[in-house]
Amino acid sequence: MSDEDANLGAVPTHDQARRQIARYGLDADPQAVLVAVRLMAAGAQLDRASEVHFSRFGLSTGRYRLLMDLEDSDGEKAPSQLAKSLGVSRATVTGLVNGLEREGLVARRASTEDGRGAVVVLTARGAQRLRDMAGDHFARLQELVGGLAVDERGLFLELLERITQRIGALTAE
Repeated sequence: MSDEDANLGAVPTHDQARRQIARYGLDADPQAVLVAVRLMAAGAQLDRASEVHFSRFGLSTGRYRLLMDLEDSDGEKAPSQLAKSLGVSRATVTGLVNGLEREGLVARRASTEDGRGAVVVLTARGAQRLRDMAGDHFARLQELVGGLAVDERGLFLELLERITQRIGALTAE
């Protein structure tokens, strides 16, 4: 199957990208545009699939990421640090923490470093949820990239890093 035949639903083909560029009279590389558009489409598909996946465990992608961030931080972290490491706003962290706290997966407590501040703490129940889902979760992650050889996964990681370093191209003023 050629790149032209591997059209994933509404994702443009190389010829479609070339026609769109020509329609607007632009001097752009159709292949570069096609790679970017397909990456964006794959990201959207992965987002949707991730939500379905994490819902099996009573979580959203954001809630899972917050729990994992806490676990990786010895079980506690300030909300501002969570926002920074997750790449989201403080308001988003507050919403995630509120939901997780209602379920008993995290708790808030006063910071020992700054009595005015609070930290979010991973509870025993939250740690257990992560342990309970780990086997299935990591098996599915491995299956997701199972079509790639070890050297291809290494190359993919390198390429992904180079692309993510340039994401600012979409948000720059």
